[in-house]
Amino acid sequence: MRQVCLLLIGVALASVGFAQTGAREALPLAQDPIVEKRLNEIAEEMRCLVCQNESLAGSRSELALDLRREIRTLIREGKSNQQIRDFMVARYGDFVLYRPPVKSTTLFLWIGPFVLMAGGFLALIVALQRRKRNRLTTVLSTADMKRAETLLKGEK
Repeated sequence: MRQVCLLLIGVALASVGFAQTGAREALPLAQDPIVEKRLNEIAEEMRCLVCQNESLAGSRSELALDLRREIRTLIREGKSNQQIRDFMVARYGDFVLYRPPVKSTTLFLWIGPFVLMAGGFLALIVALQRRKRNRLTTVLSTADMKRAETLLKGEK
């Protein structure tokens, strides 16, 4: 029994030692913090084409990693932020931008929410007017009125 306990303790200590030697700090993706800062600024304004509801900076998809790598390369080549955005739009279309430019192909994206909201308000007003018109007005007879009064007073 004593040998089994010593064996288990030895295995536990060895596994802790292996875990400590195997763990290393993650290497930074860019050696230059200025490049990384510019990359994050640009990538926050772009949409991940796979996730679609995440920014390019926050996405962990393979395509997002490739696009960030491509942006790093463009930054190192000396391209401006606008040139990088233009490159990405030329390659992937306006959909890659969180704030696409206002033009004929994206006009519905900019005006659509306001049109839908106006339509909703209009539908609400029409529904309330119909409800008001269709409200039943019941005229009580004098016998019914007397009965209601006695009920309200608590008499039988």
